[in-house]
Order: sequence, then C-alpha cells, then structure tokens
Amino acid sequence: MEGDLRENRVKQIMNSGQLALGAYVALADPQIVEIIGISGFDAVFIDMEHTAFDLSLVQQMIVAADLVDITPIVRVADSDPGFILRVLDMGAQGIVIPHVDGLEGAKKAVEAVKYPPVGSRGGAGSTRAARFGSVGWGDHVRTSNEEILLSVMTEDAKAISEVSEIAALEGVDLVALGPTDLSQTLGVTDPADPKLRSEVERIASEVKGSGNTKLQMPMNHPAFPLTAQELVELGVGYANVAPQPPAILMREMQNAVRETHKTLGRNN
Repeated sequence: MEGDLRENRVKQIMNSGQLALGAYVALADPQIVEIIGISGFDAVFIDMEHTAFDLSLVQQMIVAADLVDITPIVRVADSDPGFILRVLDMGAQGIVIPHVDGLEGAKKAVEAVKYPPVGSRGGAGSTRAARFGSVGWGDHVRTSNEEILLSVMTEDAKAISEVSEIAALEGVDLVALGPTDLSQTLGVTDPADPKLRSEVERIASEVKGSGNTKLQMPMNHPAFPLTAQELVELGVGYANVAPQPPAILMREMQNAVRETHKTLGRNN
C-alpha cells in the first residue's frame, strides 16, 4: 500500500467478515514467531503482561513477524502511554491493553495508540515504525491510524458494565474477553457454569450492536472452550488458538519420552 506501514493482515481478514487466528508467544525466542507465521497463522500475540520479555526481545519478535508477513500484536502490561509509544515505534501493528478501567480507560487507550486527531500519540519521524524517516510524515500518520489495531480487555466489573459504550468508541477495534479473569470477576470456577456463558453472550450482543468493533476471545481455552464456529457466531473477529506453544512442546516431549520408555520396557 502507499505509505510506510504494510497492511494489517488481521484487520483485512476481520473486515472481510472472517475470523483471524493468532498464536500466543511466551517463549523468549524470535524463531517461535517465524514458526507461527510459517505454520499459517495470521498473527502473533506477544505477551508482555505475563512474561519477562524486555523491549529489545519484543522488537526482534516484531521484526520476525514482518519477515513472515503476519501481524505482530503486543499485549502490554498496563495503559502507560509512554511505554505503549515505545512499542508502537518499534513497529507493532496491534496493541492489547489489559484490565481497561471502563470507558475512561478505553478513551485513554485510544489517546495512547492513535495519532491526532483521533488520539494524542507522540511523533518521531526516524523510528522503525516510520521507516527510519524514509517516508512522509503525513503518510505515516494516516497509515498508522488506519492499520494499527487496538484491543481493550474488558474483564473487570466496571469495563463489563460499560462495554456497549466502549465498543462504540472511535479507535477501538476489538473488545477482548479473557475467560480466566472474567470467570474470577463473576465468581465462577466451572467453565460449564451457565452464568459465564450467559455473560459472554450478553457482552457479545452489546459489542455486535455497536456496529463498530468485534470481539477478541481465545479458541479452545480450558476456562471457556469454544470452537471456531462458536466464536464466529458470537461475533469474534480475532482469536488466539490454544494450546499455547509451550504446552504443545511439553505435550510432544512427554509423549516422545513415554513412547520411548514403553519401547524399552522402562517404568520410570
């Protein structure tokens, strides 16, 4: 496309009415990102909330995502605009902000992620995101506001109660539900509890009604296992697919050891 920022694959897929698929990264190796892209996923979900990843490693992962033409989405630890700016300047095409503090928190998220007039993101024309100054500033601002995806996680009581207003907010692309945190907010421990499904369906209906955003929910999450078809019916536009790569690696290694022990007649 014209300008400096390549088209956001996840936004393209969502805008066509389809479900975009991502994979969660918690292993500190950019090669995992390349494997995710080669495997056929649309995005990589780089988590800075529940990992020890530093900015240097995250930048390497973003570069790896660019190499395999998938969308690098970064979940930051909080809504600090200065930190979000640094992640965006490295070339992230998606920002996920956890535990958004209701509508006001969502507004602050938009302010941090979008350039004026939509938000108030600070500008620097020599960053990696701006192709190190090789493109016009106007093109960079325009394409950034068009292509960068913002997902706000509505898991706490205040955000859940204001979800319709959050979903209608300009600049928000996804309303994200984390089954584990949502279950805790609702006081639910059983994934089959009808209270959890009822609340998810209510939130999904309000997001659909906004006509502005889509849902983000995981696929096959143990706290609330949903198939791809069930996600589509709820209006989900983006889903991270479970299990996560560390769990897949652990399972395959355990199976290999188990089968070898069985062949050798070992009991320990």
